[in-house]
Amino acid sequence: MGMFKNILGAQESLFRDHIPLDFDYIPKLVPYREQEQRVMAACIKPLLAQRNGRNLFLYGPPGVGKTVACRHLLKELEEETEDVIPIYVNCWQKNTSYKIMLEICDALEYKFTHNKKTDELFKIVKERLNKKSVVLVLDEVDKLEESDFVYAFLEEIYRKTIIIITNFKDWLAQLDDRIKSRLTAELLEFKPYSKEETSGIMRERLKYAFVPGCLDEDAIDMAVNKAYELHDVRTGLYLLKEAGNAAEDKASKKITAEHMKLAIGKLEEFSIKKKEELEDETKTILAIIKRNAGKKIGDIYQLYQEEGGTIAYKSFQRKIAKLAENKFISVRKLPGGAEGNTTIVHAAPTVKTLDEFGNEGV
Repeated sequence: MGMFKNILGAQESLFRDHIPLDFDYIPKLVPYREQEQRVMAACIKPLLAQRNGRNLFLYGPPGVGKTVACRHLLKELEEETEDVIPIYVNCWQKNTSYKIMLEICDALEYKFTHNKKTDELFKIVKERLNKKSVVLVLDEVDKLEESDFVYAFLEEIYRKTIIIITNFKDWLAQLDDRIKSRLTAELLEFKPYSKEETSGIMRERLKYAFVPGCLDEDAIDMAVNKAYELHDVRTGLYLLKEAGNAAEDKASKKITAEHMKLAIGKLEEFSIKKKEELEDETKTILAIIKRNAGKKIGDIYQLYQEEGGTIAYKSFQRKIAKLAENKFISVRKLPGGAEGNTTIVHAAPTVKTLDEFGNEGV
């Protein structure tokens, strides 16, 4: 019987609860972001006295707590008062004025949206919101295809705080002047967590996620190190979950360094396999982007031509879109400017973070 004492039974699990390891989980406390939450609360506070609030622009790299700190504060606001309506919109999924109006209508529990145009929906939204006050959070705002609704909100909603969240500080600089002058947003930077803070967040989550004592210290340290290396806590949470799954697959009662190596390998293998599948022309374009990250798509195309590239601009755009779809690069559209909307192209890190697996949060 000694052979079976360390083997996980069919009805047993190493997990107490998977949810604390999810990207969109909102913990009861948001450690190491108290100062940032105080700034956010100060911008919202005038609304509690039926005055207009202050607008806020949050920026910082992925996985540093922007979204979770903001959503935690909205949850607290909802429990505090019924006079201020908190509305959160993720602009990755809702990237047009029409989609955002539908999302706000849903938050306001207005269901009769069928066959209504954007302007008609905004009139309904305006009528309802102007009876109270509102905090509108626009997360991943750099994914918006256009931002006209922001101007309408600024002009026609009486008492509001608009909180804009993005990974890119320069998005604000590229905003249309008529919107920027009315937004007058305060800037709040979320800096990457230190290694100690990364460890603290992950260890707090694993207390709720796993059966006590099932994780070896070496395995935890490996996940913390990888998360700190990538400056993305969500990557560490993903690794903890995958290592737990790997241990259960092997019917082990302990999550060891070997299981964590398997989880880390999944991150790295995903990137390598995908890259091998690219055809030569696309590999050339990707190499140019990596050397010239942060440039406009038109400038990247010019560099591509200078290196002997021959495909037409439309075909080049399609290849850029395909690279972005497969998470080798990220693109963001900046509204406004003399030339209209501008697309900025960024390279992805060597090992993919959770953003690059198509997830958001934390």
